[in-house]
Amino acid sequence: MSDIEEEELSFGESEEVEEEEDTKEEGEGEHEGEDAVLEPEDQIVACPVTQEMIAHGLSMLCKIGNGLAHAFVKMDLRDRRLTDIALLSNFVHLRFLDISSNCLSDLSPLAALTQLLWLNVDGNRVESLAGQPMNQMAYLQCLSMATNRIHSPEGLKGLALESLNLIGNSIRRMSGLQCDRLGNLVTLELRGNKLETTDGIQLPNLRRLYLAQNRIKQLKGLDHLERLTTLHLRDNQLEILDGMSANMKALQYLNIRGNLVSSQKALHSLTSVSGTLQTLVLSENPLAEAEDYRLHLLARLPLLERLDKKPVTADEREEAQAVLREFEEDDILEQD
Repeated sequence: MSDIEEEELSFGESEEVEEEEDTKEEGEGEHEGEDAVLEPEDQIVACPVTQEMIAHGLSMLCKIGNGLAHAFVKMDLRDRRLTDIALLSNFVHLRFLDISSNCLSDLSPLAALTQLLWLNVDGNRVESLAGQPMNQMAYLQCLSMATNRIHSPEGLKGLALESLNLIGNSIRRMSGLQCDRLGNLVTLELRGNKLETTDGIQLPNLRRLYLAQNRIKQLKGLDHLERLTTLHLRDNQLEILDGMSANMKALQYLNIRGNLVSSQKALHSLTSVSGTLQTLVLSENPLAEAEDYRLHLLARLPLLERLDKKPVTADEREEAQAVLREFEEDDILEQD
């Protein structure tokens, strides 16, 4: 695979992730594929993939095997209204496959594609991750299955998997996630599901976790995410932040915009990540309307560089130090 440049592996993924982070920080992010409207079952017409479709979709000629032969390793079959992809089992050298925006529920023909590195199945009709051929793909690094009909992460495996996108499904809990089979996962996208808690996400190498637009009321299990740098929790139902953990030793970006946080006690919970946190979004919470809200936060989070999209100024830091001294004096008085 040496003739494939590193940027080809991402197939546009890295740029999308960066753009999504920027969008979320600006507060404009909506989950991908939310405008996709699935056709009623009785209106779906059988549509198997054809040789002509495949011929149009193939690209990227690369060396294979010992380097003496060549094959096309990339295929694009987006938005073809496909219901059957049986012919794909013949294309065993594929490394990049996009079958998004179709009407697929059976992915078994992909079992023969053992060389896949990148797979996009967004906007189909897949109901379960258990028993899927992707679980046996030893080299698969990027898997996107947004806006399907998945109710649980149970059964998903992927020792090489680094990026997983499950946006816009119907997942209610992550307790079935086989974390020991996903040890290399770095980015996990779970926006627009039905989660009520963060419990069950015990992925030691995870760097980026997107949980916006769920129903999350409790933060649990975050102490397992020691390498997490980005945590996105916008538009949930959080009232308190008690689950923030000092074990999150790498957290730099935290978005809690559009929740129900109202108590000053929540600020104490954030001190557990004060040693690393650089960007915090807490707008559209009742707490953000409190007097001197920014100063009280900056007093507890001295490394913050941006708060609610606005850079922290030198003057604010100086005022925050004065507030911090008041806190320390009050603590001394309470101890006496």
